[in-house]
Amino acid sequence: MQQHFMKRIMRLLTHDDYTPVQPKGLARILPVPEGEYEIFRQELEQLAQEGRIVIGKKELVSLPEMAGEVTGIFQAARGGYGFIRPDNPTAQGDLYIPIGESLNAISGDKVVAKVSRQQRRDETARLTGRVSKIISRGRTQFVGTLLREGRGWFVQPDGKAPMEIITVSDPGAKDARGGDKVLVEILKFSSRDYHAEGVILERLGKSGTDETELKGILRRYKLENKFTRKVLQETRRVVGGFNAEKELSLGGREDIRSQTIITIDPADARDFDDAISLKRLAQGQWQLGVHIADVSHFVKKGKLLDEEAHKRATSVYLPRHVIPMLPELLSNGICSLQEGQDRLVKSVYIKLDSKGKVLGTRFANSVMRSKQRLTYEQVDEILEGKGSSLEKRVVGLIKKMAEVARKLQKRRQKQGMLTLELPKAELVFNDKGQVVDARPESTTFSHTMIEMFMLEANEAVARLLDSVQVEFLRRIHPEPNALTAGAMTRVIKLCGYVIPRDIDRIGLQKLLDSARGKPESFLINLAVLKSLQKAEYSPSPIGHYALASQFYCHFTSPIRRYPDLTVHRLLDEWIAGDLRKETAGKYPGYDELETLGAHCSERERNAEAAEMDLHDRKILQMLKQKVGEDTLAVVTSVTNFGVFVQLEKFLIEGRISAEDVLRFSPSKSKKGRRAKNAARNSRKGGRKKFQDNCPYKLGQEIKVNIAGVNMAAGTLDLVPANER
Repeated sequence: MQQHFMKRIMRLLTHDDYTPVQPKGLARILPVPEGEYEIFRQELEQLAQEGRIVIGKKELVSLPEMAGEVTGIFQAARGGYGFIRPDNPTAQGDLYIPIGESLNAISGDKVVAKVSRQQRRDETARLTGRVSKIISRGRTQFVGTLLREGRGWFVQPDGKAPMEIITVSDPGAKDARGGDKVLVEILKFSSRDYHAEGVILERLGKSGTDETELKGILRRYKLENKFTRKVLQETRRVVGGFNAEKELSLGGREDIRSQTIITIDPADARDFDDAISLKRLAQGQWQLGVHIADVSHFVKKGKLLDEEAHKRATSVYLPRHVIPMLPELLSNGICSLQEGQDRLVKSVYIKLDSKGKVLGTRFANSVMRSKQRLTYEQVDEILEGKGSSLEKRVVGLIKKMAEVARKLQKRRQKQGMLTLELPKAELVFNDKGQVVDARPESTTFSHTMIEMFMLEANEAVARLLDSVQVEFLRRIHPEPNALTAGAMTRVIKLCGYVIPRDIDRIGLQKLLDSARGKPESFLINLAVLKSLQKAEYSPSPIGHYALASQFYCHFTSPIRRYPDLTVHRLLDEWIAGDLRKETAGKYPGYDELETLGAHCSERERNAEAAEMDLHDRKILQMLKQKVGEDTLAVVTSVTNFGVFVQLEKFLIEGRISAEDVLRFSPSKSKKGRRAKNAARNSRKGGRKKFQDNCPYKLGQEIKVNIAGVNMAAGTLDLVPANER
């Protein structure tokens, strides 16, 4: 059964602010389009039949009560306690596991817990649990640093998630020494009286070096850096049989090698899977051509190459290192749209009027030859009116492309497309490959121009596939519900902004524009991002909220994304005349695509986590050399144990402990005394808390001093600089 609303219903009911409402109220909160209420109601009834929700008295919709025994995933906290996220969400949410009641479970383990009701002083009841059984271990292998204490050896695992040390008895077996980064497997998990015991599987190198940190990330996120011999053999056979002239002689492909087609990519790009052409038509109209590497011609469904690409699902772009989805003979070779080389592509031609509105589309299999490989920096120089050594026709083409892209951008903004400003830090390397600085990534119009063109192509293909009623893997982004929007509103108000009760996308964009360039801009953009659900791959036709797009899929990067490859195959069938409404049923169905989408979404999240982990570790390594220096930061959250800030230049999060905030606050000020008293009362169990009396507010710009870097935990310790 197609699931338009089930996931969204369950996400809403598990939100901390949810209060049971009737189905119609639930539909308003989600929200559910007027014409789809019956579908929503059917899925609601199915959830009730499965016991995942309860429709109780007065038709109030809620989650079921927690039973006496719960099965779920354990998550440890730094204080020694933990939580269990039940497999089947309950009205009580996560189950609290007190210190000493977790058996020997670690984060990620699937466990069973006995539930008990604990009476509080204020006569309210609190559910707590005791882990009674560990069903399966989430992980048994860990990456960490080998250290020595007295005569004993132990490994301190990497990562922010709390993890106890792992003792090892014979590090010399793998020639490991103190300070080395190693891969260790747990033989015996920790108990109340003993630390976990493990054995070193592999010495990765001296902790802190670039090569070692890369190896650590590959092992930690289980990223395969090499291809098997059989996959490479198949790749060589596929590549060896390629001949552009032969493909043209077989028919079915258009020869567009004489057209002026260019690629625009980062200066350090290794693969080029998209190219652009543009032609001016009569009456102020334009024909935009988006030409995408025809990976589906080389990677056939069911072959070894396809199985490997499916398993990886995405390329992983680590700092100065790429783990490709496809072997480099394809990804950086025959499929890459390199300058002056004949390449097979799928071409999407989009006819636009003078205001950027789509008048029609055409699709074709083609053979192209890139006339020029351009970088974003070269395009920016042209758009800024600086001199260029490029051919006049290329310079003229760039200026026309910018003109059309601005029309597309204006049209999309009117439709309600959101543009968030959450820049990532670009690493600056020296000649030895070491990070010596960081700066916000460029967001010039050259990037926007390419983004606008890719969006048009993605939408054009999605509209086509939707029109023939075939199931396909879409890129979806559900609307935020009223509860997540409420949390966003609270943050924005704390930053001093007035926000309407029922703000729409256009109003939200105006708010973001008004905060641009101000210290609180990052926090406001972050609050908006958190109010949105994460985009994912799914056959569900719910559209893409942030892009204000009803029909959307990923089509423009088949070299690095498996979902794009599946879309290419369907387009190939349509171009050949085999895919029609009458034949749509013979292609992969909803359930199969939903499973594939979940896999691709999970691999994408894993890749993003690995990329961010190594990126941040490199920034932290660089900041170790800057301990004692001052820098500007913006307050992003305040908790009872400290203040979290974002460093403005390095775009990385750090923490100031509550004690340090109080220690460096002026003792004579009333605010300082209130904060100190609040912290003292909080530690003693009193009602006043540091969080309520912190001298800093959200979005405030403050000067901080870099106090220390913990590489194993991946954390940055700061203290206030202006009061030192």
